[in-house]
Amino acid sequence: MADNNLTNPQMFWRLIFRALRLKLQRVMVIFAALSVGAAIVTAMSGVYFDINTKMSQELRTFGANFYLGNPHNGFIKDDTIDQVMDLAPKGLITAASPYLYGVARSEAEKVVLMGVWFDAMRTLAPYWQITGQRIDVNFDTRNAMIGKSLASRLNLNVGDKITLIKEDGEKHSFNIKGIIEAGDATDNMLVVNLDFAQAWLDKKGLASNAQFNVRDDKGQVKAFATLIHQKFPDLDAHAILKVSASEGQILNKIKGLMGLIAIVILVLATLCVNTTLIAIVGERSQEFALQKALGATQRDIVKQIVTEILLIAIVATGVGLILGYILAQILGQTVFHAHIDMRLPVFPIVVSVSLAVALISVILPTKRALSIQTAQVLKGE
Repeated sequence: MADNNLTNPQMFWRLIFRALRLKLQRVMVIFAALSVGAAIVTAMSGVYFDINTKMSQELRTFGANFYLGNPHNGFIKDDTIDQVMDLAPKGLITAASPYLYGVARSEAEKVVLMGVWFDAMRTLAPYWQITGQRIDVNFDTRNAMIGKSLASRLNLNVGDKITLIKEDGEKHSFNIKGIIEAGDATDNMLVVNLDFAQAWLDKKGLASNAQFNVRDDKGQVKAFATLIHQKFPDLDAHAILKVSASEGQILNKIKGLMGLIAIVILVLATLCVNTTLIAIVGERSQEFALQKALGATQRDIVKQIVTEILLIAIVATGVGLILGYILAQILGQTVFHAHIDMRLPVFPIVVSVSLAVALISVILPTKRALSIQTAQVLKGE
């Protein structure tokens, strides 16, 4: 009797492949549903695990996200800024500059000077819209950049000169190399080399504050601020909320949306597979009844159905991983203009979820197969 039922391995696999071949159209529906589910999970997981880095890079294009200052006397020493920067792990700070503000007198009116490290401004203030050219070297004392509003008030254009005058008669002239439109207070300032500003304003070795661009893909900004407070309790160190604090909120919202999309797709895939399997079981009721009549146990029937769906799921998962990788790259290029790196956890997650969907989908169809009344079905009732 053993050779007439599913305990015979050769007969078992013959029945498996025969069932898959004869019900090919419905099998392809199941395969497509599981492939789409696996592809979506692959793409969403790939972006999920890589989005911290990509989003952090994207948000860092908005400029400085970390502030350092002295709330007590209004100034912070250059040496202190250097010590704070030395506290940061390698690669944490991508750009930094002290800022010194002060009032100076030009030939026309008083102006506000802003002394900076010019080479950091591309990263700390990428939103500056500049007419003319940027200044990219810190030691340039011949050229300056001027805010759009101040330039308009003084009737200055790119290439013109502006002369600063001290009370003792000392003068210094700058060529206007660029006109800045920033949409903030910078529009009313004359932006000069930090060393010059310190010397002209008699603030040698001092700055009003410092701003950094800090990586925050893993919450480093908050940890860095805590470290600074421990080492320098008198300093004010915090995230610039408009950039850094919003980063975590944006990431959480995007991750939540991706998770919701993946769940909806998986639910739909489960329903599709479940419905198709129920239809297949209905069409194969005579086959299962005959197997029972020949001595197949309920365990044999369960084993056959589960093996069939697992075979489909394994192949579909492989195809879904490939399609999901392609979809992830499309999302990466569309949203971040960058390649999405597939992290190691993606693969076990996709395999586990795909197999779980397949096994959940097979529960009701299997129960229906087991409830088939052999005598009634074989009689044609």
